[in-house]
Amino acid sequence: MNVKIKGVIVPIITPFDAQGQLDTAAINRLVNYLIERGVHGLFPGGTTGECPLLSLAERRLLAETVIEAADGRLPVIIHTGTVTTTDTIELTKHAQHIGAHSAAVIPPYYFHYTQEALFNHYAAVAAAVPDFPIYLYNNPGVGNNNRLTLALVSQLVDEFPNIVGMKDSSGSLELLTQLSYRQNGAFNTASGGDGQILMSAAAGIDACVSGNANVVPELVVALHRAASEGDISLARKLQKQMDSVRQLLDDGHDLSLFKAGLTRRGLPVGQVRAPLCQISEAVFEQRWQALNLLQIEMVPI
Repeated sequence: MNVKIKGVIVPIITPFDAQGQLDTAAINRLVNYLIERGVHGLFPGGTTGECPLLSLAERRLLAETVIEAADGRLPVIIHTGTVTTTDTIELTKHAQHIGAHSAAVIPPYYFHYTQEALFNHYAAVAAAVPDFPIYLYNNPGVGNNNRLTLALVSQLVDEFPNIVGMKDSSGSLELLTQLSYRQNGAFNTASGGDGQILMSAAAGIDACVSGNANVVPELVVALHRAASEGDISLARKLQKQMDSVRQLLDDGHDLSLFKAGLTRRGLPVGQVRAPLCQISEAVFEQRWQALNLLQIEMVPI
């Protein structure tokens, strides 16, 4: 059903215009900028894309715009997880309808759910789109500790052939490493921490989902390539640079830093949506100057 995605997947930020509405022209520019810099997949509508602050209509428009802009040049995984099973199914069916490569589904958040409830949720989504690839998305830090366990994932994978992979942002590589042997090695694994790119590639994890790649895709692509090809000396050097970038850009905890960084690179994407706060120009200027001292190769826009 699915060909593994390997390499760098970018959970793209969501550009807004001056009125705070989705900026479809900026989305097009962002997609082209990332593709031109060698990333291997796009992941719109995730945490980095301010997903909880978007309406369902906006999430559909975002997905449609990214699919159109990508134009089949690389896989687009649409994040379709919501707080309800009904809305998750609706967005997942929409992703299939518009020609997405696949959908990724975070556990429903706000309430804490039992493993049985999580199984029922994912079973309903997978059954609603039996011919469409689904990625599980483990991110207990934003999901009220609704954690996907090995037992739960194994049960889902055994019962639903269209559950083909998982992105794990839990901070541990243990679960992904165990899952990498599923389906005779065909199960697609992706780590969600930019501090783990070297380690995850060395462990045989297929892909990294990198929020910082919005701003420095060149560095993330070079790091993942070096780690995957076994050039450990270069990979260590690049991971050290990556860790400095993570510190300066707050590793996605303040999304306004990603947006300010893209704007500084020549790709205006607007500000974050309230109640998120925009970083001050003075503070960002200090961080941007420090980032430039790292001498990261950045292809001009």
